[in-house]
Amino acid sequence: MPGATPAATIPAATIIIMRDRPDGPSDILMVERAGAMAFAPGAMVFPGGRVDPADRTFALALGWTDIDEGAARIAAIRETIEEAGLPIGVTPLPDAAAIATMRAALHGGAPLSAALAAAGATLALDDLVAFARWRPDHMPVRRFDTRFYLARLPAAASPPQVDGTENVRLCWASARAVLADADAGRLAIIFPTRCNLERLARFADHAAAVAHARATPVRMVAPWTERRDGKDWLCIPDDLGYPVTAHPLDEVRRG
Repeated sequence: MPGATPAATIPAATIIIMRDRPDGPSDILMVERAGAMAFAPGAMVFPGGRVDPADRTFALALGWTDIDEGAARIAAIRETIEEAGLPIGVTPLPDAAAIATMRAALHGGAPLSAALAAAGATLALDDLVAFARWRPDHMPVRRFDTRFYLARLPAAASPPQVDGTENVRLCWASARAVLADADAGRLAIIFPTRCNLERLARFADHAAAVAHARATPVRMVAPWTERRDGKDWLCIPDDLGYPVTAHPLDEVRRG
């Protein structure tokens, strides 16, 4: 609302998991958020969530000097295990039984460090490639500062599974297919997801997306509203790798 104090910023992180295909563009893992969730209910998103204090403690123990960056990578890995049962950034790769045990421990409140230790595994945080950082400022209650990472699906990974609480469905689809389904009204996506899918749709595989990410500086994206020819548009900077930098405000879902 006009004049309202901006909501406190909540650090969060998400992983864009890519599964290369020999016959077409890479698939991306999308999860549908449960309808009862306060943020983006019913929307298709990349797996992820907020950074917890234990993630920061773990980053400090691992020797990260940039605690915010280390904690975000740890949170992204933890949330992906919790939400989809995929051990992205975990080495050696746990089998399905070990992942189920880790997932149950995390759902029970155990920190990721303890779940990894019980599985005899460690983190490979360099498996995550920084892609973007978004902080939409329009939310009056929750304002997320979300870091997006790219990662390749390990060849031997077990199939992902929904958690049945925060998310109720998951699917693999190309960025273009998700955008087409959203435009046809078959699914819902929020504005940051749309923009990142539009950016990813230009690349044939994980390697091409990573090359682009490493050549493109990561800078905070804070969308703003701009009046153009009598219509409100939601805009983002034009120098951060996004092919579409403005959408009609009345055509996008913001949260």
